[in-house]
This record gives sequence, structure tokens and C-alpha cells, in this order.
Amino acid sequence: MIRTLLTRAGLVLVGAVTATLALAAPAAAHGADAPDGTDYRTAVTGVTPARPGLTVRAVEAGARLELTNTGARPVEVIGYSGEPYLRIGPDGVYENLRSPATYLNRTLAGDTRIPTEANPAAPPDWRRVDESTTARWHDQRALWLESTPPPQVRAAPDREHRVRDWGVPLRVDGDPLEIRGTLDWVPPPDPYPWWVAVTVGLLAVATLGLLPARSRPGGRALAGLGALLVAGGIAAVTYIVGRELDAGAEGIGGLLQGLLGGQVWPLVTGLGAIAAGVYALARRPAGEFAVALAGACLALFAGVANAAVFTRSVAPVPWPATTARVLVAAILITGAGALAAGALRLHAAPRTPTPRTPASP
Repeated sequence: MIRTLLTRAGLVLVGAVTATLALAAPAAAHGADAPDGTDYRTAVTGVTPARPGLTVRAVEAGARLELTNTGARPVEVIGYSGEPYLRIGPDGVYENLRSPATYLNRTLAGDTRIPTEANPAAPPDWRRVDESTTARWHDQRALWLESTPPPQVRAAPDREHRVRDWGVPLRVDGDPLEIRGTLDWVPPPDPYPWWVAVTVGLLAVATLGLLPARSRPGGRALAGLGALLVAGGIAAVTYIVGRELDAGAEGIGGLLQGLLGGQVWPLVTGLGAIAAGVYALARRPAGEFAVALAGACLALFAGVANAAVFTRSVAPVPWPATTARVLVAAILITGAGALAAGALRLHAAPRTPTPRTPASP
């Protein structure tokens, strides 16, 4: 009786998650301020003149610049109209409420409404926003925000192009400095081979659900599904950690803060897949249900949500984009494959007949 209830609950939940997966797929393919991928490569080439304790790099696939100042004197980042915008020093990070850049740089698209009190010609009105010596911000000078590519890209989209060399002015005690960098167009990959590989792979995994659940091969198939799900969960956790590292997380504390702050659901999904895989490896009761549900969540929250790397040349991880695509493909194959195989095994599970009470003579 319990097994029958678990089987029916599993089918209902798996069906619900599958419907959610189908409906959410188009919306989950794009990020907001932390993009899931891009075709524009932003790189910082240096700070001129160099200054001890001052380092700058591009993070979040180039969506933000990160400036760390461990020197004794504060560094000012200059806004778009020549006004002080940010101040980073030993006493923390401050933003100028009079600077239009303070509001424009809050979103990647730069579409925040500028309040009437913002006036680049007015004296700065500093507000502390962080106690650390590191600031991260979107900067339109290092990005391409137009809806259409540059002319040279439209003329030859299959070639790499230098869009522009960019600079962001700084100031220390009245002395000018400049962050220098480059913005390049990198042709996107062909997504079809990746989707073909994902489709073939998940179908291969799904065939494990066709073996009889109570036969010896069926038991080994459940263990095999568990092992694959563990591998998919590890791939998911690896990718999520990579996203946080690319977003600028430093040290164990910074990494944990980023994971629990912005990646908690993908992290729980990856860890849950590992736990469900171990449970299935032990061939515990209702292992099929655990595999199907964990596989559905893995495919949705860690696979589909990051599938933009199949169509973007720059991935939001500190590794080559091909490595990112392999990880996401592994997540989708193991997640969706485990969902299909678990659902097949639940549907084919034999039901124990309810004994009938003999009629009274």
C-alpha cells in the first residue's frame, strides 16, 4: 500500500516538475545583472600609472568591474560627466548620491531612473555602502549596451572583432589615474551539436528505466542511475561554485556568502541530486521516486537555467567556455535522463493486489 502511494505521488510530482520545466525553459535562459553568458569579452589590461595596493579586474562575465584598494589613500572612480562617483579606501566604499552614475550603474542595462537631486556639478554627497575595500559596479564604458551589434560585427559576425579600447578615469589625492581595458566581439558557438549530444545522452540514460525493477539487471540499473545522478550533482555544484568565483568571491567565507545569498536553490539542487544518487546506489525503497524528483530539479534549476552557455561565447565561469558547456550538458543529461528513467520505473512497478475477503457461506 505504501509503495503504491509513493508510486502515485512520484508520478504526480514528476509530472508537475516536468510541466514546470517545459514552461520555465524559455524564461530561465537569460540572467539579469549576472548574465548567463555573452558574446562580448571585457578585459582589464591594467591601471595607468600603477599604484601599490590597487587592483582591478572584470567579473561576472565582464558585466562588472571590481576595484580593490588596500592602500592608505582612498581612490575615486569618476562618473560619466567627470564627477566623483565612487570612493574606495581604508574606511570602506562610498557612493556619491549626486552622481548620475550611481543610479545608471545599478542595472546592467543602465535603465534606472535618475532622481532630480542627482547633479554632477553639485558637491558630492557621500554615503557608505560597504565596509570592505572592494567595490563592484556596472560601467557602460566597458560594455556594449546597444540592441544591435557594432557595424564591423554585422559585416562579419563569424570573425572576432575589437569593438573598442576603453578607459575609466580614477583620482587619488587629485592625481589622475585610468583603468584601461578592451572590449571584443567573440563569435558565438553553434548550439545544435550540444543539444543533439544532450538529447542522445538523456535518451541513453532513460533506457535504464526500461529494465524490470525487480530483476537483477533492474537493480543494477537503479544503482547506475544513482551513480549518474551523483555525477550530475557534482557537475552542478562545480558550475555554481565557478559562477561565484567569476562573480568575485574570494576565500571560503566569500564563496559561502555568495552561494547562500544568490545561488542557494541551484546549490540545494546539486547537493540534493548527490544525496538522491547515494540513496539510489544503496537500492533503498522508493529509490525510483528520489531519482526522478532529484533529476527533474537538477535539470530545471541547474541545467536549463544555465543553458545559455550553448549559445554564448563567453561563459560566467573562470574556465574556458567549452568546459562550461560540458558541465551544463552533463547536468542536463543526468538530470533529464534520471527523470525519464525514474518515471518509467515508477510507471512499470508491479502493484501488490489487495486480498479479497472470502464471501460468507
